[in-house]
Amino acid sequence: MAANHNSQGPEGNYDPAGSTQMFRAFVEEAAPARQAPTRRQLREEQQQAAGSKKGVWLGLAVALVVVAGVAAWLVLR
Repeated sequence: MAANHNSQGPEGNYDPAGSTQMFRAFVEEAAPARQAPTRRQLREEQQQAAGSKKGVWLGLAVALVVVAGVAAWLVLR
């Protein structure tokens, strides 16, 4: 008879794989269902995304002005 080291026998052997499976089943079962975002939440997310895009464009414009200013200063020097 082959020794089965993965099952919990009368000696009280610990089975870590079985415990992990039970823990995952418990966590997945206990996870709350995600609700669909409301119109207000969607609008706020869009406004935040638009605000960050404006900041990027503003930063690029400032960087371009600085580079152009440095180039002009070097040429006229």
